[in-house]
Amino acid sequence: MVFGFVLTLALAVAGVHYYLWRRLVRGTTRPGRARRVLTWSLVGLGVLVPVTQVASRSEFGHWLAWPGFLWLALMFYLVIFLVLLEIPRAVGALLLRRRAPVVQALTVPPAVPEGPPAVPQVSAVEPDLVSRRLFLGRATAAVAGVGALATVGYGISTALGAPVVEPVRIALPRLDPRLSGLRFAVVSDIHLGPLTGLRHTERIVRMINELDADVVAIVGDLVDGTVAELGPLAEPLKELQSRYGSYFVTGNHEFYTANGPGEWMAELERLDVRPLRNERVEIIHRGAVLDLAGVDDVTGEPDFERALGGRDRSRSSVLLAHQPVQVAKAAGYGVDLQLSGHTHGGQMVPFNLIVPMQQPVVSGLATVDGVQVYVTRGAGFWGPPVRVGAPPEITLAELTHVGGS
Repeated sequence: MVFGFVLTLALAVAGVHYYLWRRLVRGTTRPGRARRVLTWSLVGLGVLVPVTQVASRSEFGHWLAWPGFLWLALMFYLVIFLVLLEIPRAVGALLLRRRAPVVQALTVPPAVPEGPPAVPQVSAVEPDLVSRRLFLGRATAAVAGVGALATVGYGISTALGAPVVEPVRIALPRLDPRLSGLRFAVVSDIHLGPLTGLRHTERIVRMINELDADVVAIVGDLVDGTVAELGPLAEPLKELQSRYGSYFVTGNHEFYTANGPGEWMAELERLDVRPLRNERVEIIHRGAVLDLAGVDDVTGEPDFERALGGRDRSRSSVLLAHQPVQVAKAAGYGVDLQLSGHTHGGQMVPFNLIVPMQQPVVSGLATVDGVQVYVTRGAGFWGPPVRVGAPPEITLAELTHVGGS
């Protein structure tokens, strides 16, 4: 299975780079040194893609992360722009062929001894057509290049910028009126890793603290590495402030780390962030009780019965679950609200159109199987440090009872 995945990935990368070579190298240069240099450069970038995917997960390969992931984003948008330009390019090529001037060239046959003088012959050639094709190819490549660079540049500034605070009011039919106004600061997909720094965590913590929330919920994908590698980057989490504490549930990336999620659970407890691994706690607010539960990501062993079984269903409940798709099981336990992440809101358009193939909600608030689900876009990024159409987010979710203000 792993071999099949690697082979498919290699073929896909090779196919994409061959297409880029056709449009950006072969279509813009004449045979010669420039074409050879550009060809081998593109081959090197093609090799960089899978190498980055593997090496960036290890400490020695972190230096590859920036160039590798930036090329991955640029490659993606070059393909998008070039595909969009295929029809205009084809129309332009057709017009050039029809309008290319035919140049009359004179050729003189070799003289024959003692014969009549050679008569020049006229032949039709199209010397300008090749030049015009090169111009069309270069113009197409330039438009695609400028579009891709501008898009990636914008995406980098968005991804590395401050998250947007998204306030949302969520009315729960069974919510005790005394719990109305209870506020959750929700953050997901921080993705501490080789491309983030200490200031990334410090800014998120500062912004959460400024919200003065009752509960802080970190719904998975906090890290992309081990405690030894990323422990210092997580240290600011100890400064998180809220009335009833900070809670965490695992995402799929916690299970991808070399040492597994266990060491991070211990580290988070040291930082005063309580992991909820298939368990629940009671949030007591103004004399009323809310059940706050958390389950492991689907990559691990989520146990909904352990987290939600046997509780008093007359009380409202909030479930922390990394992936929106986990709502399918949550619905059977009378959950009122599920808070999730994982999707990044698509992170880079048009991936937001692909996410619904796997997840019931891309971002924002929706109702699935009778359960309200809020999916935050996440405060970090995975892979390329680029966000297009899905800015990073910290959510301030305020619970209200139906009919409340």
